[in-house]
Amino acid sequence: MKYLYLLQQALIWLITIYWAYQIVVSFCSLIKLKDKKLIIEKDHKFMAIIPAHNEENVIKNLVESLKAQNYPEELYDIYVIADNCTDATAEIAKEAGAKVLKRFDEEHKTKGFALNWFLKQKIEENADYDAFCVFDADNIVDKNFLKNMNKKLCQGEEIVQGYRDIKNPTDSWITGGYAIFYWMMNRFYHLARYNLGLSPLINGTGFMVKFDVVKPNGWQTVTLTEDIEFSLINISKGRKLGWATDAIVYDEQPVHFDQSWSQRSRWTVGHLQCMKNYTKDLAKGVAKHKTLMNFDGLLYMFGIPMMLLTFLLLGVNGLLYLGAEMTASDLIGNYSRYLIATFILPVITGVAIMALDKRKIKPMLRAILCYPLFLGSWILINLKCIIKPNTKWEKIEHVRDINIKEVKQETTHA
Repeated sequence: MKYLYLLQQALIWLITIYWAYQIVVSFCSLIKLKDKKLIIEKDHKFMAIIPAHNEENVIKNLVESLKAQNYPEELYDIYVIADNCTDATAEIAKEAGAKVLKRFDEEHKTKGFALNWFLKQKIEENADYDAFCVFDADNIVDKNFLKNMNKKLCQGEEIVQGYRDIKNPTDSWITGGYAIFYWMMNRFYHLARYNLGLSPLINGTGFMVKFDVVKPNGWQTVTLTEDIEFSLINISKGRKLGWATDAIVYDEQPVHFDQSWSQRSRWTVGHLQCMKNYTKDLAKGVAKHKTLMNFDGLLYMFGIPMMLLTFLLLGVNGLLYLGAEMTASDLIGNYSRYLIATFILPVITGVAIMALDKRKIKPMLRAILCYPLFLGSWILINLKCIIKPNTKWEKIEHVRDINIKEVKQETTHA
C-alpha cells in the first residue's frame, strides 16, 4: 500500500501541474494587447482552395461567399478540387464561379492528399500567389476574411488560423455541443496562446498559409488530422502560428450522434497518429529552440495520456479504499472532484464564454444542459480508439443549404 500511496501522490502532482498550466494560459485570453505593427503595406494575391468530395448540396453557397469578399477580385482565385466526386459538385462549383480541378485517386482520399496534389501543381507552375487559404466545402466565409488575412501577412505572419464559428449551432444538442467546444477553443486555446506569444493550431478549415512555407515540398501530411499534423511540423521547426479573431468562417457540424461519433473518432485516431509520429520531433524542437512556444506544442501531445493517468489515479484511489487506506468520504470526494472538473466546470465555462462573446444563451439551453453528455461521449470515443483505432477515412454528409445572409441571422450575437 505504501507504493500505491506514493503513486497516488505522484499522479496528483503531475495531473495538477499539467492542468494548472492550462488554466493559467487560458486566462491570458482576457488580456487585450495592442495590434501588431505592419511590416509592409500590400494587397497580396491569394488562392482560396476548397477540397470537396460529393458536396453538391453546399458548395455553391461557399463559392458565392468567397466571390463576395471585400477584397480586390483580381487578387484572389477560387479553386475547387473535385476529389473523387460522383455527383454534380464540379459543375455547380464551376457555374458559381470557381476554377475546378478534378482528381481521382481511390487509395488516397483525405484532404491532405488532395492539397498536396493541387499545391505541387502550383509550385511547378511557379504560380504568382503570395498565400493560400483552405476551406471545407460546407463553409460560409465572412466578407472580410481575405482582407483580415492580408493584414496578418502584412504583419509578418506566415500561418494563421481564422475564427471558426458554427453554421448550425441550434440544429441539435450535438451541433450545440460542437459550438460550445469551438467557442471555448477559440478563446481559451487559440486566442490565449496568441496573446501570450505561444502558438495556436491550425483547426481544420478557415486558415491561411504563406505560399513560400510549402515550397518546395508541397503539403506533406499523412495522418487523418492533416491540420494538427501541419501545425506540429511547423511548431517543431520553431515557427509560431498566428490567430485572426476577425477572419471568420462558419462551419457546418454533424446533426446526428452517429455522424459525430465517426467524425470525432477520426480526430482521435489522427491525434494518436500525430503522437506516434511527432512527439519525438517536438521534443527535439524544445531542446533546439529552448522556447516556451515549443514546450507548449509538446504539451499538446499529452491530452490523451493525461486522461489515461486520471483514470489510473481513480483506480489507485479505489484500491487504497479497498485496502482501508482511504475513507469512504475521501473516496467520494476524490471522485466528485473529477466529475465536477470534467463535466460541470466546462458547462459553466461555456456559458461564461457565450456571455463574454455576447451570444444568445436561450437558443443554446438544450446544448448547454447536454454538454456533459457530449464530453462524456468523447471520453468513450478516446478509449475506443486507443483500443481499436480505425484509420479509414469516412465522409461526413453536409446538407445544410444556408447562405451567408441566413447564417448571419442564425448566429447573430445578442
